[in-house]
Amino acid sequence: MSEYAYLSTIGQDSHRFGDPCGNCSIMLGGVAIPSDRPVLANSDGDVILHAITNAISGYTGKIVLGGIADKLCLEEGIKDSSVYLKKALEELEGAEIIHCSMTVECMVPKLKPHLDQIRSKVGELLGLPQSSVGITATTGEGLTAFGRGEGIQVFVILSFRKKI
Repeated sequence: MSEYAYLSTIGQDSHRFGDPCGNCSIMLGGVAIPSDRPVLANSDGDVILHAITNAISGYTGKIVLGGIADKLCLEEGIKDSSVYLKKALEELEGAEIIHCSMTVECMVPKLKPHLDQIRSKVGELLGLPQSSVGITATTGEGLTAFGRGEGIQVFVILSFRKKI
């Protein structure tokens, strides 16, 4: 009978919104979401994938955002946050992610119509069934800059299983 260790990590990311752009989109969980304002970022600014990548770094101890991703983005022009996530996943060394839970705080864009698509794409990227990916969205009653529409913030908890 195999013994397993179960561990959890937390990841966070946030970005400020830029000036109105009319009809543009932002990336959230690998999905293009219509928005009237872009996020300010060097990359595609996908706060969900950045928070997941940070949570993986919390497990592996290997910094991807601010390290490997900066080289890919700034030196090689790779802006796709799913590439950074894949780099983080390469560092798991036998551990597997078994659940992802995330919460998004923003006033805009409205996320309810997009939640299933985001769950599906995140599950695909992490190798999880959609049933093992949870997402909630809140305005936080407008108590923070995110809830007042100035940007977007995400917190992620990942659960890992590793044979011991």
